[in-house]
Amino acid sequence: MKIREIKAYPTSFPVPPGGVRLGIGQSVKRDCVMVKVTTEDGITGWGESHHGRAHTAIARLIETTLSQLILGMDAADTTGIWARIYKYQLGSHGMGAACAMAMSGIDMALWDIKGKAVGWPLYRLLGGARRPVPAYAGGVALGYQPPAQLVDEAAPLIAAGYRAVKLRVGDTVADDIARMEAVRQGFGEGLAILTDANTGYGIADVRRVMPAMDELDIGWLEEPFPAHDHHLYAQAAEHGRTPLAAGENHFTRFEFTRVLEDEVITIWQPDLSKCGGITETLRIAAMASAFKIPVNPHSSMTGVNQAASIHLLAAIENAGYFEADVSRNNLFRDQLGSEPWRVGADGNVLPLEAPGIGVEVDEAFLVAHPAIEGPGYV
Repeated sequence: MKIREIKAYPTSFPVPPGGVRLGIGQSVKRDCVMVKVTTEDGITGWGESHHGRAHTAIARLIETTLSQLILGMDAADTTGIWARIYKYQLGSHGMGAACAMAMSGIDMALWDIKGKAVGWPLYRLLGGARRPVPAYAGGVALGYQPPAQLVDEAAPLIAAGYRAVKLRVGDTVADDIARMEAVRQGFGEGLAILTDANTGYGIADVRRVMPAMDELDIGWLEEPFPAHDHHLYAQAAEHGRTPLAAGENHFTRFEFTRVLEDEVITIWQPDLSKCGGITETLRIAAMASAFKIPVNPHSSMTGVNQAASIHLLAAIENAGYFEADVSRNNLFRDQLGSEPWRVGADGNVLPLEAPGIGVEVDEAFLVAHPAIEGPGYV
């Protein structure tokens, strides 16, 4: 089952004017990189590499440097393939984010191949069972609307079954508090409210917002600062009881080792399409489990990543929430492939039962939506 071909598809679609505004700007388009790996015996696997705002560059890295390193290797040897890329790229040339994202899509596609080869869904291949996974309403949604409009957006999500939502903060502290208060008042104590600042806060903002978060029983404050600002995370932990969450911009277990040593970020959020793939996320989750740290994967653009995240959560012992992308008009979730997940009335999702990841990718969609250069947020 040797690797015969690796192909990367950078793809984009524009977002209508007035898209969601977050701490990193206003959304104007969405990008992704799909990775297709084919074996000599004709098995095809699909994975997603996070675009890193440089989707064409990530795709090029996959099809040149990384492909040349691993073509001809056994597709089932995910550990050996990971080790080869580490030896010749990550370990010898620095822990580059681009390489971690590029190899993530390859690794995800290889696990898809392994599942298809043995006829098992990914969760079973990973040692799990088809157990319910709690989901929260997240993704590129629930942004900086006026409080009443935010409540209106959240209402149908809660009616659909979600028992948890993630609000975007990192605007002004006063407006952030007003939005959190409106959602808490609108839906009561039974709703879990999570927050994500998208690196939009300074330490003075956290000092002001933490008391309100504690009072409102906010489940976590995600990424108030960039991943490398370890000293700011340590300071933030002194200003309240609300747990700090991060991990979508930490790459490989080597960066999570620093997070573990700091003992400040107590909710981990590795992204299967960023941190080194499924192989590496399993290692990160195992490291976290030794310290009873929950893993709540950040989910990315496409249904392939989202479905893979559910499989992983059904297979690890320290599983937290699945981040359900509830953004409007996400073609990567709704048209790129078959249905990746569906939330139940109990607020849970189940892993797909088809072999591998279980999402059938439409290659015609990729051809019809070529890459659009430029940043996705302005």
